[in-house]
Amino acid sequence: MAETNYVTKETFEQMKVELQHMKGVERPAASKAIAEAREKGDLKENAEYDAAKEAQGMLEAKIKYLEGVIATARILDETTIDVSKVSILTKVTLTNLGTKKKVTYQIVSEKEADLKLGKISVTSPIGKGLLGKKIGETAEVQAPAGVLKFKVEDISL
Repeated sequence: MAETNYVTKETFEQMKVELQHMKGVERPAASKAIAEAREKGDLKENAEYDAAKEAQGMLEAKIKYLEGVIATARILDETTIDVSKVSILTKVTLTNLGTKKKVTYQIVSEKEADLKLGKISVTSPIGKGLLGKKIGETAEVQAPAGVLKFKVEDISL
C-alpha cells in the first residue's frame, strides 16, 4: 500500500477520529464479547465464541487498513490548487457530447468519492480521463458502456 492517498484536512481528521474509536471503543468491546462467550463453556461447539472471534478479526483488518491509509495520506491545501487545468479537488463542469447534458463533478480521493454528492474519484475512469484537461478541451473516457466524450466547460474550486 505504497500509493499516496490524497485527502482534505477534514477527511484526514475524520479518519483519525474513526481509528481512535475503533481502537478505544470497538476493540475493547470485541475482547469483552470473546471473554463472555468463552465463559459459556466448550469452545468447539460455541457459535457465539466463533462469531466474536470473527468480528474481532474483521475489526483488526479495518484498523490495519485505516492505519495504512492514514500513514500514506497527503493532505491537500485548497489554496494551492491550480484551476487552469483539472486536478484533484477541482470542480469541473462538463458537457457529455453524446447526450448534450451538462454535469458538474468534484474530483476527489477514493475515500471521499460519493456520486450522490457529485464527487467522483480521481481513480475512476472519468476522473482519470479528465485529469490535466483545460477549459475547452475534450476528454475521451473508456467506460463499460463504450467511449464517452466530455467537453470541459469550466474548472473551479
